[in-house]
Amino acid sequence: MPIESGSCASARQAKQKRKSHSLSIRRTNSSEQERAGLQRDMLEGQDSKLPSSVRNTLLELFGQIEREFENLYIENLELRREIDTLNERLAGEGQTVDGAELSKGQLKTKASHSTSQLSQKLKTTYKASTSKIVSSFKTTTSRAICQLVKEYVGHRDGIWDVSVAKTQPVVLGTASADHTALLWSIETGKCLVKYVGHVGSVNSIKFHPTEQVALTASGDQTAHIWRYMVQLPAPQPTADCNQISGEDEVEISDKDEPDGDGDGSSDCPTVRGPLTSLKSHQGVVIAADWLVGGKQAVTASWDRTANLYDVETSELVHSLTGHDQELTHCCTHPTQRLVVTSSRDTTFRLWDFRDPSIHSVNVFQGHTE
Repeated sequence: MPIESGSCASARQAKQKRKSHSLSIRRTNSSEQERAGLQRDMLEGQDSKLPSSVRNTLLELFGQIEREFENLYIENLELRREIDTLNERLAGEGQTVDGAELSKGQLKTKASHSTSQLSQKLKTTYKASTSKIVSSFKTTTSRAICQLVKEYVGHRDGIWDVSVAKTQPVVLGTASADHTALLWSIETGKCLVKYVGHVGSVNSIKFHPTEQVALTASGDQTAHIWRYMVQLPAPQPTADCNQISGEDEVEISDKDEPDGDGDGSSDCPTVRGPLTSLKSHQGVVIAADWLVGGKQAVTASWDRTANLYDVETSELVHSLTGHDQELTHCCTHPTQRLVVTSSRDTTFRLWDFRDPSIHSVNVFQGHTE
């Protein structure tokens, strides 16, 4: 019975509080007009260059904003009091949990004990589920030793692409924003050949699948196909760059112009022009790649198209349209006549040229950027 009388008393207190709040709200609403009139009187006494109609409109708007904030404040106070009332009722009921009277200290002890049990279960489960992963990471990191093996110094601006030759001798190729592409000895880190045929940033480099020929894409809206020839001596992998293609289309000098920088590329032989220049794009050519067999090449451009060329004749075979924004990359399948292009329009497309009479395209969506 004392618990029931206590709950009735708390209910009466809550009613009295709500009644006092409703009275305060009525008093507030009834005094709004007086406050607005007082504000108008105060502003009228001040010097202002605004017309009276504009000032009255502003006063009404500010009055509405103030009323909204006041109502929110009152509702917040009422909610806080209701929460306090509920907490008091829960505390009263907590004294007779399971028919036994528990003190606040005992309740806190029981709650902390149950919380610690739950925390211990979570920790045990987490450790059990991740122990194998952690142990594997520890084993891997204890065996792996990462260190700098070779540094290739010679470019004077950012490097956009790196590629490795598919034929012997295996050399490393880099494409740079300094308008050059360099071929390197992987073992010695020395520059073997420097290509300077582009007048814009060289954005990508790919090696022919069977010949010593490179394909580079550039910001000058072209892609170049150029021949190189290097021989690496068997005993010591040093650069022997005296033998370069003697074809008429390729102009070669033994030394590059002096840079004044003292970089490693200043001593390598220079290829000055391409065998073939692929020209059809109206924007930056961001990437290029060989199709299987090396008789055709594909280029991707910021003009939203990709072009398929015949390497021998430099003729445009197909113009691949459909992307809504600039292309960002293209690549080819190693054994099938398949091309993939990616774009800033959040999609990538798979182009199928296996059937010579017709080519199909599949659009892949899923990215949001």
